[in-house]
Amino acid sequence: MKMSQVLIGFALTAGLTCSAVASESLGEKGSATANDVKRSAKKGWNRTKEAFCAEGDVTCAAKKAKNKVGEGVDYTKDKGHEVKDSVDSDEKARE
Repeated sequence: MKMSQVLIGFALTAGLTCSAVASESLGEKGSATANDVKRSAKKGWNRTKEAFCAEGDVTCAAKKAKNKVGEGVDYTKDKGHEVKDSVDSDEKARE
């Protein structure tokens, strides 16, 4: 995955988040918090593995880049689900 695709994903997510402001249910807030905790734990684990990487500079740099892209993908997916939940709850409120 190209870095430009990741950046475009972040920009779209940020734009959708700002345009779709609605109140979240407790379940949605709990899900968002759980996703944040899971991403933080995964990020911490990746940083720990990167700190102890002894396979050579090129291999370690490749693993580090792969980890960062994976974290960006996870973030984008989670935020996309949060926006969808927010829009869905807003539509239910209108009915």
